[in-house]
Amino acid sequence: MEKGTARRSSEAKRRVAIVTGAASGIGRAIARELAGRGIDVFIADIDGAGGQKAAEEIENAGGTAKFLRLDVTDAAQVDEAVRSVYEEYGRLDYMFNNAGISLYGELYDMTQAHWRRIVDVNLWGVINGVQAAYPIMKQQGFGHIANTSSATAMGPAPTAAAYATTKHAVLGLTTSLHYEAETFGVKVSALCPSFVDTPIFANSEGVNMDVGKVQAQMSKQKMMSPERFARIAIRDLERNRPLVCPMPLRRTMDVFFAVFPAAHRALMRLVCRVSRQARSEQTDKRTEAAV
Repeated sequence: MEKGTARRSSEAKRRVAIVTGAASGIGRAIARELAGRGIDVFIADIDGAGGQKAAEEIENAGGTAKFLRLDVTDAAQVDEAVRSVYEEYGRLDYMFNNAGISLYGELYDMTQAHWRRIVDVNLWGVINGVQAAYPIMKQQGFGHIANTSSATAMGPAPTAAAYATTKHAVLGLTTSLHYEAETFGVKVSALCPSFVDTPIFANSEGVNMDVGKVQAQMSKQKMMSPERFARIAIRDLERNRPLVCPMPLRRTMDVFFAVFPAAHRALMRLVCRVSRQARSEQTDKRTEAAV
């Protein structure tokens, strides 16, 4: 047996996962959780330094990880990366389409550039990952695709409508594919985190809005660690749940929508008031600076 063939035969016995946006936050925690279960992980991210560090941490802890620089908005690049992992291992067990960005602002302040940026990353990034991984998994007859949506996808998100739009779309795509793919032995799930302590909040872009004010309001919420969410996510994926969301939050959303619609409307109006206060203060600062 040739050396290359022997290596591939050996690798084929090991499970392998690709996790996009794994240089930090939920993606990083998921990668570590998978590696702890004996799964080889590819840390796929546009952040080279963060991605390398995440892979090194897993390796130092006894797991197997490699960094894969990846721009999820580039469909050809995503397809090539997924194909290369499959060719190396002879299989693809998990595809986590997790990369995402956040954006705060009112719709009347949004430009085409704002919309294109968030849709390209949050929606097309997921579509590109699905389009690359699904045919491979369909052909091999197994595999699990997990797309990161958000609890925001379960209801309105005033002053974050662009973000909510992408997450609603990801949830619709994922739950629909869940039933299409099961015929071929492929599992598909949506991850819907809420207040998880990740850099996505700190790195958020604000359009005519003081993001610091929004973050201060969010910090009053009880935040879940990325590690805890990762454990919940992998547990629910093993149960093949189409939707992964911490149950207390899920019940809260259901109650607000179905049982207490007036309370839900009041909450959304509060969000608008708080966000607009952040916007007006930011606008005042720019006006003072101009003077």
